[in-house]
Amino acid sequence: MQQEILINWSPQETRVAVVEHAAVQELQVERTLERGLVGNVYLGKVVRVLPGMQSAFIDIGLDRAAFLHVADLMSSINSRHVETELRADGTSILPAASSLRPIEKQLFEGQAVMVQVLKDPMGTKGARLTAQISIAGRLLVFLPQDNHIGVSQKIPPRQREDLRQRVQTLVGDMGGGFILRTNGEEATDTELAEDIAYLRKTWIRIKDASLRLPAASVLHQDLSLLQRVLRDMVLENTQTIRIDSREQFEKLKAFAVEFMPSTVPKLQLYSGERPIFDLFNIDEEIAKALGRRVDLKSGGYLVIDQTEALTTIDVNTGGFVGARNFEETIYKTNLEAAQAIARQLRLRNLGGIVIVDFIDMTKENHRDAVLAEFKKQLARDRIKTAVNGFSALGLLEMTRKRTRESLAHQLCEPCSACTGKGIVKTARSVTYDILREILREARQFNPREFRIVASPKVIELFLDEESQHLASLSDFIGKPISLQAEAVMAQEQYDIVLL
Repeated sequence: MQQEILINWSPQETRVAVVEHAAVQELQVERTLERGLVGNVYLGKVVRVLPGMQSAFIDIGLDRAAFLHVADLMSSINSRHVETELRADGTSILPAASSLRPIEKQLFEGQAVMVQVLKDPMGTKGARLTAQISIAGRLLVFLPQDNHIGVSQKIPPRQREDLRQRVQTLVGDMGGGFILRTNGEEATDTELAEDIAYLRKTWIRIKDASLRLPAASVLHQDLSLLQRVLRDMVLENTQTIRIDSREQFEKLKAFAVEFMPSTVPKLQLYSGERPIFDLFNIDEEIAKALGRRVDLKSGGYLVIDQTEALTTIDVNTGGFVGARNFEETIYKTNLEAAQAIARQLRLRNLGGIVIVDFIDMTKENHRDAVLAEFKKQLARDRIKTAVNGFSALGLLEMTRKRTRESLAHQLCEPCSACTGKGIVKTARSVTYDILREILREARQFNPREFRIVASPKVIELFLDEESQHLASLSDFIGKPISLQAEAVMAQEQYDIVLL
């Protein structure tokens, strides 16, 4: 399946779309002021140790302290290969620690610790950290605190041992661990050696910076989205990488020549009159990806709801009646939904726990076929996924690794009217809330008059259908009640002014 990558660049924002068969499969957005932190290495400062949770909060210079669990400290196996670094002020820099020991035996408040961001801050949660540093290159991932040589599990097992031996020979006795990435399977020894040298130099720069800079300093930043496109998103079936900025095209080309020469022929400068994202109606796809409902070609549809803890996806037949019988209709709808759901997970970058409610299928072979198709589509995902199959209630449970905010969380914020609930009280419900509030305040205060300030729709209801109830309340408390409409107020908002 041929793939094309489109890059829309502006000073404030970079947008990347992966297109296959004229359909957008993946979207990534990076804003200059909101650039992600995953992969960045910091010299943190321990601000609080929590023995009960076996975790610590680390100041890395962000608004909120980041979170480090004892499991993300170095293992006792790896710690034997790491020497404690001494800073200019005489303090030591972790990570020479064993995760088998309690965290309070390893960390103390004020300690300098070298850490790397595993997950960006999300919502009210701070960043998730690890003390096990890894630096990604084009072909390899460098583990400076380890001596293990590994190979990507996506490479066929029969080839792994030969590749492991090749990398081991190139690494020699210089120390450090390496993991061969999937795109390094066909690399030459020269290319692998260059990547090893680049990663070692990067680590030396990081260590030097950790000895010079104060705590809460950034020691290493991961590549920008433009550079990560070449490192992570270009595959064998990628035909072209088109970018609409000449300046960024030249920078990206220079980066590719130095680190990823195989991608240079695929780079193209787009200079068409139409905006590059208009070629495949990508802005329209972005708008659809922010909605709850996704229509299927058959007439069925999906309803996607994203919450703090998990994402639920409901499959409905809609207007699809099928050609044979109802059972066949359900099967065909679920098959199409399996393909669409896998695409929506990539498109919206939905992570964490995902519950899919396929339409109930009575035949076991139909369930097996839908599950097999779903797994087949998920295999195309660059992000790690795990499918647990159908539960006793007929729900399909899965997880997708969450490393950054979803598209909706990146581009949207909670509605000021409903505060993220997705619904608002009816105008009549609000009028009754107001009547109860006036009665409550009349028992506590003795104003000359009550004035209701609310949205026009609520005031209109008081003047019409609810006028009798308002008049009855005024007579009961013995105080006049006046009305004032405010167009800027949302339907649930109101004020009761005591005059």
